Amino acid sequence: MILTDLRMPNMDGVQLIREVLALGRDTRVVVLTTYDSDADILHAVEAGASGYLLKDAPREQIIESIKAVASGETALSPRVAARLVAHINTPSAASLTGREREILTLVAQGYTNQKIARILAISISTVKTHLERSYEKLGVSDRASAVSQALARGLISSS
Repeated sequence: MILTDLRMPNMDGVQLIREVLALGRDTRVVVLTTYDSDADILHAVEAGASGYLLKDAPREQIIESIKAVASGETALSPRVAARLVAHINTPSAASLTGREREILTLVAQGYTNQKIARILAISISTVKTHLERSYEKLGVSDRASAVSQALARGLISSS
């Protein structure tokens, strides 16, 4: 059993989870953290975490969750479970096209519509159309909010 945070000095928790589980041992990993964004939760669970707990949870809940994971169960803080369910039940989270994600990634990197059009060899109006569709799917009305939502939902990465 490994109990880890997501943010550490030499390696992040998701990287640790991947590396430990790649060793092929029967190791269970529980994340104990203050980070509860959709992206953080999804990345840890996708990497193979068996538990995701928040540090502000009552001590008894943390102990019981660790025991549950040690016995082969999965344990999520109620707030984490609610975020995962909301993420899964949000149709827009999975409905952004590859091109919409690509354009939002370029927006996040600071590119203008004109520069994005040149990079992708498409017209500016096509860029605008993809952005408008992204706004609708994400329930936002501007570039900054679209990027913020896409990052929070793990649809694009900040790198």
